[in-house]
Amino acid sequence: MKRTQQRRDFVKLTIAAGTPLALAAAPSRALGRVDSALQNDASFFDTVRGRRSVRRFRPAPVPDGDLMLILDAARLAPTSGNQQPWKFLVVRDRVAIDRMREACVERGLDARRARGTAVTPEVIEAVERSMQGYFSAPVYIVVLTDNESRYPAYNHFDGPLAAGYLMLAARALGYGTVFITDSVPDDVTRTVLDIPDRYTRVCITPIGVPEAWPDSPAKKDLEEFIVRERF
Repeated sequence: MKRTQQRRDFVKLTIAAGTPLALAAAPSRALGRVDSALQNDASFFDTVRGRRSVRRFRPAPVPDGDLMLILDAARLAPTSGNQQPWKFLVVRDRVAIDRMREACVERGLDARRARGTAVTPEVIEAVERSMQGYFSAPVYIVVLTDNESRYPAYNHFDGPLAAGYLMLAARALGYGTVFITDSVPDDVTRTVLDIPDRYTRVCITPIGVPEAWPDSPAKKDLEEFIVRERF
């Protein structure tokens, strides 16, 4: 009788703590392995395999409900000491988006001039076309970390984790993203979007319905990455 009561108490506590019922009902299995329903959830792995870097989007809007789900997933990423140093700057304003695009085109042309490349009408068109793809999405997220967080030295770990969660959540809902750094320079976003010095940019990513899903690029075999026990 005492053992039965202890088991009931365990189930109550684990449910209250948010543990799935399948695990709460079988504590011995919870210690040994995850529940088979979680272990064999192919949809998660399909989402991971299906993520792509998308650089051209349809004009279809991203509903607020979907955007909140995506940002909430990013919020739940692991973080050092639970410091949660993130800010997610959401940009829908077409004027601001076009200003970033124009600044990026100018940067691209300046870089070619610096290399001695003649900036012909064909070169200008090519640069504008490449930037048009990047800036064809309906919404952009600038992932930032707070330099005044509790453990700022760890922000460079926490920031990419949040961005990764964001991108997987977007893919799970059918949207494309791309982790942009140099293609949209940090000072462009900082100037156009009035980002304070207090924040460090991790990346900017569009979110939208792709014109087409890119093919998967060639990936190295898993065994090339694995080292067992020691080098």
